[in-house]
Amino acid sequence: MKVYKNPDRSEWADICLRPHLDVSSLNSAVSGILDDVRLRGDEAVKEYEAKFDHAVLGELMVSEEEKAEAMAVIDRELLDAIRLAHDNIHKFHKAQLMSVCKVETAPGVVCWQKQLPIERVGLYIPGGTAPLFSTVLMLATPAKIAGCSEIVLCTPPMADGKVNPAILAAANVVGVDKVFKIGGVQAIGAMAYGTQSVPKVYKIFGPGNQYVMAAKQHVSLHEVAIDMPAGPSEVCVIADAESNAEFVAADLLSQAEHGIDSQVLLISTSEDMIDSVQQQIELQLAKLPRREIAMKTLENSKAVLVSDTDEAIELSNAYAPEHLIIATADYERLAEKVVNAGSVFLGDYACESAGDYASGTNHTLPTHGYATAYNGVNIDSFMRKVTFQHLSAEGIRSIGRAVEVMAAAEHLDAHRNAMSVRMAKLNSTH
Repeated sequence: MKVYKNPDRSEWADICLRPHLDVSSLNSAVSGILDDVRLRGDEAVKEYEAKFDHAVLGELMVSEEEKAEAMAVIDRELLDAIRLAHDNIHKFHKAQLMSVCKVETAPGVVCWQKQLPIERVGLYIPGGTAPLFSTVLMLATPAKIAGCSEIVLCTPPMADGKVNPAILAAANVVGVDKVFKIGGVQAIGAMAYGTQSVPKVYKIFGPGNQYVMAAKQHVSLHEVAIDMPAGPSEVCVIADAESNAEFVAADLLSQAEHGIDSQVLLISTSEDMIDSVQQQIELQLAKLPRREIAMKTLENSKAVLVSDTDEAIELSNAYAPEHLIIATADYERLAEKVVNAGSVFLGDYACESAGDYASGTNHTLPTHGYATAYNGVNIDSFMRKVTFQHLSAEGIRSIGRAVEVMAAAEHLDAHRNAMSVRMAKLNSTH
């Protein structure tokens, strides 16, 4: 990790830089695959599965027999953990449902808003170096609560043509029926355009590698909505002299093992703490199976010494991390000062892993500084809000003249006339 000691604010922009991914070289390859899937459908998808996932497939859709087999072979303790996590995620997201509230904005003018689910959604679940069955819970649970009538899940198969049993078990726990053995760019294309087997969806959710991200952004230009721009995972930890260096190091490494393009940031008021955390990182790295990945990530990562915790939270807000862990003694006070973050973890015991799996909050979050403008996935992500209004005769009398004047001022005479004919009708009846 590169260490900055009491940097001037002019250096903050450099500190907040993420590893740069040049996706220009990807775009032609990604657009070529997408065009092929759009034109040839299932045939193209199967060819790309053989090429990229080394799986020769007959049917793309997971059969009921395969689902039953997955439920039979999955470790019972893991299945119990999946069910516990699902229960907590369900509780947290169900509380986000909005009740209809009617507002009389003027006499005779009543307005209200109604939440309606997106009818067809697509969920992409990575299955490469780490099959993310937890993401099934994070995406499918709010989709089910929202009432999405069709949920399409795509995930890469293993070389034997089967899907990881934990992914299928999580889908079964949530109640996702349509699971397809498709990964990468071809999965995004199948959901965006529709194929002979895969229904076309209206919005695509889920993380993925740089190819998947480029594909999502490509199809979002003309075909479907996507959840958010997203990139490699990241965490920022704020620590003081009283923080637990072992915990802090563990939290930094938990993100560092995601991938070599991830990043971790430590901000501390104590130089001794920074030294202790680096020592702990070395000790813990030696025990990690994915240490080579974590070591590469640490090359992209930074530790910053600041004067006090107020400066620490200011730097964190400038960085806008996907995950923010506040492990200082004054974490409650600092929590009130958080402006930009995807998800926040407070105190020594709130490790980021809790939110990744089982606390109940969603782990699909904005990265790469997008927390300045985006939030993580929630119930609203799977909803559309439709507004309604009803005007009585009294409502026309309340706002009619204002509408006429404003429409005339914008030189939209047909707009003005739509109100004027109603006002004339009311006046003629008196």
